[in-house]
Amino acid sequence: MAKEGFDKELQLLRLMFLTQGAYNRQQLAERLGISVHTLDKTVKKLREIQSTLYQHVTDREKKGCYAQLRYNYFAVTDNFLMFLYHAKSLKESEIERLYRILEQLSRQPLSIKELLDAFLTTPTGEVPDEKTLRQDLKYLEELSVIKKSGDTRPYVYQFDQELWSSLSDDELLDLHDFIDVMANTQLPAVPGYLLRHKVKRCLDSRLQREDWAVFLYKYHFVSRILDEQQALLLATAIAEQKKVKFCYFTPKRSKFYDSQNTNPAFLRDSTGKPQHVYPLRVVFDHQYGRWYLLAQESEKRPLRKYRVEGITQLAYGQQAAPDAFMRMQARVDERIQHSWLIDTGKPVTIRLRFFHPKGTPHSFIRERVEAQGQWGVITEETRESFLYEITVNSTLEITPWIRSFGSSCEVLEPLYLREQLQMEWKELLSYYESV
Repeated sequence: MAKEGFDKELQLLRLMFLTQGAYNRQQLAERLGISVHTLDKTVKKLREIQSTLYQHVTDREKKGCYAQLRYNYFAVTDNFLMFLYHAKSLKESEIERLYRILEQLSRQPLSIKELLDAFLTTPTGEVPDEKTLRQDLKYLEELSVIKKSGDTRPYVYQFDQELWSSLSDDELLDLHDFIDVMANTQLPAVPGYLLRHKVKRCLDSRLQREDWAVFLYKYHFVSRILDEQQALLLATAIAEQKKVKFCYFTPKRSKFYDSQNTNPAFLRDSTGKPQHVYPLRVVFDHQYGRWYLLAQESEKRPLRKYRVEGITQLAYGQQAAPDAFMRMQARVDERIQHSWLIDTGKPVTIRLRFFHPKGTPHSFIRERVEAQGQWGVITEETRESFLYEITVNSTLEITPWIRSFGSSCEVLEPLYLREQLQMEWKELLSYYESV
């Protein structure tokens, strides 16, 4: 995994999955805020990565400028977040240096001085300075590739392989299956994908066969899974009580994304809105597969809501004062206490009548209400129907859920919501009148 960011690749993959080939090269470049030349270079890099990952695909299937990123959409169940991590690039000098470090540590544990001596005695390759070597070792240690032993200096570094070497093949298979299920059924799932990838590589090297995988998953929101990486960074910032800086593009604008240009010769002002806020809560909308951020610039500024898909160039900022951060979080929790999702409007009590399906041994309507109805309660039930009551911040966010039940749900209160749905059903009925 590379140390540098990959904002450009993340935005390109998300936009391509969302549009499914609706835009040409020029339109994609305009939406991303980059040149067509930069777009072609990025796609070329992604194509090389995918060719490495999916070598079984024929050249005919890969033909076309962008088809190589869509041809196997229904056939491949691998998580595209991992594809994105594979697409992160390292400079050639970094690749060579990290490889030589790992090669030396694979033979025996070494201190920094011993590593420098090993570089000096090696006839090929440049010799890094001590500061660079320390940075590389710290980076590899953060990734849990190596670990240092001893409580006092000089520290000795060695491969961190105790977990994998201590497990038998059957135990490692059980561990993979458990991580596989949890990573694809719990939120946030990003750490699980990374851990599953590591276990999968260990099993591939041990078993030398391809028939050990048991489960296959297909994430319904392919483009949204790229937002989980951003959501994890935001959750980390919340846990560490740090401000975050990012460039935000509202989904209502014609241009959603802008990548960070790393070439000073072509540096230009971003068309997005720069934000510097305290992240307070990250919320996931399971119905539409969207992530939201609730944040404030300061204690005295109003609460702000962001769609994570519009956040680019995300970076950590300064540390917050613990007391102030806790007060902001407490106020946010109070305001969204009755939010169906993130609405902070005036609380209203909604009463609904749900009708049991006819001719079935059990009521899947009741099961769905119990599973999705959050803190609402069933107040009365007969053989034909049951009453459901919930208090939410306005009716805006819960209305799509009510609509999804069709004729199995009747709004009793409030009256204005009942009249609103009556108007919608009358309008819908008019579309189906005889011609």
